[in-house]
Amino acid sequence: MTVMNIVLSVIDIILALAIIVLFLVQEGNDRGIGVVAGGSSDSYYSKAKGRTLEEQLKTWTVICSVLFAIVSVVLYLSIARAW
Repeated sequence: MTVMNIVLSVIDIILALAIIVLFLVQEGNDRGIGVVAGGSSDSYYSKAKGRTLEEQLKTWTVICSVLFAIVSVVLYLSIARAW
């Protein structure tokens, strides 16, 4: 393996671990049957605070996923074509 393949492999592994951690840190959207009944005990502040953090986590998950896909394709091409 060339140095470029090793570097791409390490970046690929780091991105994969980042995606796993970001996915596990996110809260689920499942609020149970209370959503159907209309019951909600959350205040506006807690909703807005959670949404902001949740949106940031979702954004970083998407960014890491796209980078992971790009690096994986480049790594595959570099190994297959022996760059």
